[in-house]
Amino acid sequence: MRIRMISITRQFRAASLALAILVPSIALAQGATRAQAANVKVTVLSTMLVGASGPNGIGEWGFAALLEVDGHRILLDTGARPETVLRNVEEMKVDLSNVTEVVLTHNHTDHTGGLLALRRSVMTKNPAALSRVHVPEGIFISRLIDGREAGGLLRIKADFEKLGGQFIEHSAPFELLPGVWLLGPVPRVHPERNWSVTPGHPQLLQLPSGPVEDNVPEDTAIAINTRTGLVVISGCAHAGIVNTLEYARKAIADVPIEAAIGGFHLFAASDDVLEWTAGRLKALGVRNLLGAHCTGIEAVFRLRQLLGLARGTAVVAAVGSSFTLGTGIASPALAR
Repeated sequence: MRIRMISITRQFRAASLALAILVPSIALAQGATRAQAANVKVTVLSTMLVGASGPNGIGEWGFAALLEVDGHRILLDTGARPETVLRNVEEMKVDLSNVTEVVLTHNHTDHTGGLLALRRSVMTKNPAALSRVHVPEGIFISRLIDGREAGGLLRIKADFEKLGGQFIEHSAPFELLPGVWLLGPVPRVHPERNWSVTPGHPQLLQLPSGPVEDNVPEDTAIAINTRTGLVVISGCAHAGIVNTLEYARKAIADVPIEAAIGGFHLFAASDDVLEWTAGRLKALGVRNLLGAHCTGIEAVFRLRQLLGLARGTAVVAAVGSSFTLGTGIASPALAR
């Protein structure tokens, strides 16, 4: 599997260079001193679970989160349906019109579906709002299911650019803000199979050498370097949550994982896989776990038990759930 994945990665990189602005790789010196973020808050704007009562938004099979770091804000993923994040931020009284930067972790529609609607909703108030979209290299390669285009972002790329938006493609770790890193495509060191396949209807990545199974090779995450460790936010962790966290520690800072937040794509994982994953997470020093979207409710509970975390430090995410550095996880009543 390792040899195959390396081959696919090399091919998709060659195919994607001309499809968006490509930011050059950054040389990451071993032992280099990294900037640290002092104030960090991550708030979930789209996931399946909502609160027990009141204006708690709507749930969906999708993911989005707002990152607030030292006075700056970044939108990570945009949910699945055009109206979901729009409605949720309205109910939560969150203003996205002063957010310029967006990060999309991979091409799937449950992470890119709200992009156009969100851009249209804020651009009249602020033409720069949600206009710069950072993406991992390879996100625009064509993907086919039964001969039809399945790449969620590729299908809306031209429409977004007509709205004045810009895509910036990253091939390697890139510092978006002091201490805030987009990892770029995550290497597949461990054979974590964290992506779904529909029997009889495979999704195929269209490479110059021919079609291959689409294992979402562009999958990425954000890692925030803080005084107490890394805060890592993934969309689905199709590259594997262990691969993602280990890469963050190798590329950014070799420190414990203060928080792992987002989708980990473990909802269908076997007990053996969850036990292996928990063992690795424990070795990485994971202190807080906020599992959203495709992580799975039972998987969060099992990881909590195996990691020896408490009910307040390993939580199923709901719309409005948040992690604040120094304070920890806060969630609506139903999620606690």
